[in-house]
Amino acid sequence: MSVKAIFRLLKRKKTRLKSKNEVLAGILVAAFFSSATWFISILYYQASFQVSSFLGILVFLIVLWTNSALPLGVVSLLPIVLFPAFGILDVKSATSNYANPIVFLFLGGFMLATAVEKIGLHKIIAKSLLSRFPKTPKGIITAFGTASVILGSALSNSTVALLLVPIALSITEDNVLKTRFLLAVAFGASISGITTPIGTPPNLIFLGFLETTGLGSISFVGWMLLMLPLSISMLYVMIQILSYKLGKEELKIDAFDDITITFEHKKLLFFIFLLLVILLLNSPVKPIYQGLGFNENVILLAFGLLMFIPKIGLLSWEDSRSIPYEIIFLFGAGFCVAMAISKIQLGDAFAPIFAYFSTLPLLLFILCVCFFVLFLTMFISSTALSAILLSVLYASTKEFLEPNYQSLIMLIATICIGFSFLLPFSTPPNAIVANRGNIKPLVMFKFGSVLSIFGIILIVIFSLAYWQWFL
Repeated sequence: MSVKAIFRLLKRKKTRLKSKNEVLAGILVAAFFSSATWFISILYYQASFQVSSFLGILVFLIVLWTNSALPLGVVSLLPIVLFPAFGILDVKSATSNYANPIVFLFLGGFMLATAVEKIGLHKIIAKSLLSRFPKTPKGIITAFGTASVILGSALSNSTVALLLVPIALSITEDNVLKTRFLLAVAFGASISGITTPIGTPPNLIFLGFLETTGLGSISFVGWMLLMLPLSISMLYVMIQILSYKLGKEELKIDAFDDITITFEHKKLLFFIFLLLVILLLNSPVKPIYQGLGFNENVILLAFGLLMFIPKIGLLSWEDSRSIPYEIIFLFGAGFCVAMAISKIQLGDAFAPIFAYFSTLPLLLFILCVCFFVLFLTMFISSTALSAILLSVLYASTKEFLEPNYQSLIMLIATICIGFSFLLPFSTPPNAIVANRGNIKPLVMFKFGSVLSIFGIILIVIFSLAYWQWFL
């Protein structure tokens, strides 16, 4: 063995040891904060053993989700072990959350997303849109934003960002323009995330929470009718912010010269169009039309499975390996936390705080919720935050808010979580773009803070003038 080979082996071994040390350090940090929370709860606040244990476990999960010491899927499965061990939930109740019907909505949607990515349909859509807008910086920003919203109707916002970032990087070498194009992808992907129920995990957690608490449900098409006006409004605002003080010179775009439309592209577009038609016919318009009566989770899963049928679909079973099953476990963990909060009545501890804010006019109450959520997104991952915050909001406001206003407040919180444009780790699209495009946090914060403020203004307007009449 050569000297160079020995050094390579030693370097790899050192890297593995360092990685193991980092994992151990991350677990120890989580255990420290968890123990501190347990002792403070039981000694200072005189909470019960069950409540203190739950808070300690919750902090343990949040820290591990944040520092990534353990894989996302592993951390998300820990409630099945920890909650029964400390008498918070029994095993049957804990595991039932991982088979919530909303999980199959996500599973079917991601199968379709995998097909879109496999055959490159996103490139066809991007090519079509870029050819329809001026080749100026503002035109390209508009094209990327529009492509994000359209692709977000079938894909998750993380997938949209992953697919469009390479295209944004290939257009120009100008760092200023490249940064604006990348931010258009990141912000556009987050905006697209609210357009459909499957756009981002917090949406699915919110819908699953509505079903488990008996607050009603929102159909696939109903969600789109609620969110599409907001998505279009935010898209317009984003374009104006990112194109501010940019020139009008035309850019040469040759990234799509070799891309042609194939029969596979047309076939998948047909399936997506057919799915949207069925979902539209299935959505009731009460009291005029009752809909087809099918379960939308089953419809989307059926179309996802259709992608694996030979000569009809576009996927093989090997393609299913790209499905992020750890996100499914994350949904289960979120629903598990919500069930635990409900069972131990933890929301009662926050009730006095929210009761104080309930004396404020509804407008001010909504503004407080929006800014509070925006602040929390800078420290907690969006999915973990939605799982915890929705449970607390529901349990703390049920004494003084009617069910439809509870749903409205939780919907507002969910959209605000998705509209955190401030920092690279605030949302998955921000993290993807910042990592691939080397965007500095200060640059993202400068543009993201302005867009977030406009987002809150629009959320307040739509919640008071539009959403509350549909919930």
